[in-house]
Amino acid sequence: MAKRILLIGGGGYIGSVVAQFLLKKKYNVTCFDSFIYNNEKFLNKLNKYKNYRVIKSDIRNKKNILKAIKKSTDIVLLAGLVGDPITKKYPIISKKINEAAIIDIIKICKNCELDKVIFVSTCSNYGLLKSNKLADEKTKLSPLSLYAKSKVVVEKFLLSQKNKVTYKPVILRFATAFGLSPRMRFDLTVNEFVKEIYLKNKLIVYDADTWRPYCHVNDFAKLIELVLNTDSKKVSFEVFNAGGNRNNYRKKDIVDGISKFLPIHNVFFESKGSDRRNYKVNFKKVEKKLNFKPDYSLELGIQEIIKYLKGKKPNYFEKNKNNLGNYIIRSYKEL
Repeated sequence: MAKRILLIGGGGYIGSVVAQFLLKKKYNVTCFDSFIYNNEKFLNKLNKYKNYRVIKSDIRNKKNILKAIKKSTDIVLLAGLVGDPITKKYPIISKKINEAAIIDIIKICKNCELDKVIFVSTCSNYGLLKSNKLADEKTKLSPLSLYAKSKVVVEKFLLSQKNKVTYKPVILRFATAFGLSPRMRFDLTVNEFVKEIYLKNKLIVYDADTWRPYCHVNDFAKLIELVLNTDSKKVSFEVFNAGGNRNNYRKKDIVDGISKFLPIHNVFFESKGSDRRNYKVNFKKVEKKLNFKPDYSLELGIQEIIKYLKGKKPNYFEKNKNNLGNYIIRSYKEL
């Protein structure tokens, strides 16, 4: 039987790339999203696929969620208020969506006939590591942001379902994303740095020596498909860091990488920024167990974004200033 994939949060920066990737491979894909950033227009090109459908709904609508899950074989949980700034801006609603609503969905899955439930978590769960030790899946989680704290809560709940559910849960702790997407974001480190340097805007880089792992959105899509098709015994109730060891970088390394393709002007380095996270991550488990290695290097991603920017009109960013990042949700009252 052909897999029917439900992407909960399929209209977002990563979700839209995953949808496109799976559609090209002939999967039946349903995107379940409330489109809180008014970004539906960016997904119009996916409508050409006959095996694609969209359900515009809040994930807290249990009736709609249940109906969608019952028509699916596998679930990918991407939905939420994504990122530290937006969750800090809306802490109450963030907790309701990123914790309570996701846990409710996991509970609903219990009584449905599913193969895999993939929960997309984050390497931000590692928080602040003072040594140069690489964080693996057994490293103690020390989330600093509300966003990461909610991810840890959901991880713990999902892992507690062992011997209680028939589906196979898998947790993927994503590195920081970069690269092009139908629903583009320029509030992510690599994408933002390239954009600001390309436009010759002032760029302040805080805590330039802090480490973070990075991964291209296309590689995330590739990994999700790999998990969907891997023998359940290999992945059930497993946690995988999602990325590759070669893409652990300091912020100043990213600027150096961009300097190979663009002249550097108006870039200033400052200390004591508001984001204290610092962690290098070990991706050996996903490489060894699933034979996964990212295809995209940081340099490839930088070149891709520069090419994209060269094709945009001068007023592009002004016209889309609220749609190219997780800045202003559609209406706080609506949530």
